[in-house]
Amino acid sequence: MTENGNGKMVVVCNHADAPHVMPTLIMSASGASIGDDVMVFFCPGGAPALVKGELEKIRDMHLKGLPDPVQLYNDIVAEGGRVILCELALENKDIKPEDVREGVEILNAPAFLLDAQGAGLSFVF
Repeated sequence: MTENGNGKMVVVCNHADAPHVMPTLIMSASGASIGDDVMVFFCPGGAPALVKGELEKIRDMHLKGLPDPVQLYNDIVAEGGRVILCELALENKDIKPEDVREGVEILNAPAFLLDAQGAGLSFVF
């Protein structure tokens, strides 16, 4: 548990489509809003969602009843959440570091796992 009584929360996303990205962002933003230490890890399968302009494409789908994915992302980062892209995704998905959204960290899986140790909540989408 952290000082404020909230814990660490880990959310993993392995798909770049709206049905997977939206719950990833909703749960992550919700955790960040209540003070959890949020880590969001995008595996290579989910990596394309972090390329600049991709969350805007999901927003433009006008998903009924769902919040703006760009705002959710911004809220996560503003609340101190960590959005992490697996470094394997760079080569695997032909993504350049400069092509990802501002605020995205690039880490390898072992570094993420070390940072994620002790998480009280974990979600995978």
